[in-house]
Amino acid sequence: MQFKRLISACLALTAIPTLALADSSTRVALIPGGPHPYFAAWEQAGADAAAKFGLGAADYKVPQKWELGLQNQMLESLVTQGYNAFLIFPGDPVGTVAIANELADTGAPVMALAGCLKDPSDAVFCMGTDTGNSAYLGTKELLKELGAGAKIAHFTGFLVDPNTQLRIDAVNKAAEEGGAEVIQVIADIDAPEPAEEKINAYLAAHAADVDGIITTAWVPAVVASSALRKIGDKRIKMVGIDHDEVVLKAIKDGFVHGTMLQNPYGQGYIGSYAADRLRSGCTVKADAPFKSNALTDKFIDSGTVFAGVNDVDDYVGSMQSITNTLFADFESTYLDCK
Repeated sequence: MQFKRLISACLALTAIPTLALADSSTRVALIPGGPHPYFAAWEQAGADAAAKFGLGAADYKVPQKWELGLQNQMLESLVTQGYNAFLIFPGDPVGTVAIANELADTGAPVMALAGCLKDPSDAVFCMGTDTGNSAYLGTKELLKELGAGAKIAHFTGFLVDPNTQLRIDAVNKAAEEGGAEVIQVIADIDAPEPAEEKINAYLAAHAADVDGIITTAWVPAVVASSALRKIGDKRIKMVGIDHDEVVLKAIKDGFVHGTMLQNPYGQGYIGSYAADRLRSGCTVKADAPFKSNALTDKFIDSGTVFAGVNDVDDYVGSMQSITNTLFADFESTYLDCK
């Protein structure tokens, strides 16, 4: 499995010195909006953070389906089970605010991971990929290969995902700046069945009309990589996202130009650490250098990097380096622990 490589290498983070004693009563819950391979790295990240920092728990809990009501029910249940810190991918950037505020009212630190809640909310901050910037940079990498006048197809994720519109806007901006044209956007396909159906149908009908593909969600990246391999024509250039083995092998074999790596492990690891420090008496600095995006003014970028054919064998090292750099001065930058 692709995650075994990531997980085993990320265990090297245990070489980072513990910055302060932890509260063994801290029980962190890491909850995505539903099942998705992107979030699988959170499970090991939580386990590593619990072991490293002496937390009572840092457990990965997944709703059965992508339904806001199911995520809310799980969060309510976790409170009754004694969890007292919550790292949440919002099932909806607006709809999740109410439950996040209720959790915060219990005294639990609440953070949005991988996707942000829309301000105002009681989340202490949002930590995730600057998805707009990642999509923008990925499109720029694609256009280095294609040049002006290129025709691009964009395959992306769920419309309920707060990141999807940011990615659409960023790809359009980069294409316009580069003199290219986005001739097709196919969204709501970050699941195997719709991705297989819509991407394969599109390429069957329009492969000759498109010069490049940008994918900005995990499953579309995997499906598009496989589809280009089946076509067997390396004329179409593609930049994907994330580190699925299908995508990485397609890069090695020349069917995909590269991929934009994200850092879900770092989100879970650093988020669990920060939750415990907040429960141990730290507060968020009034002058913390948060960034702003379309949803919040309390954003921390967990990092992104392009990996081409010369980089894919060390993609774990790239993500690990991002995590180490962010962690090294996280407390001094964002927290006041007098």
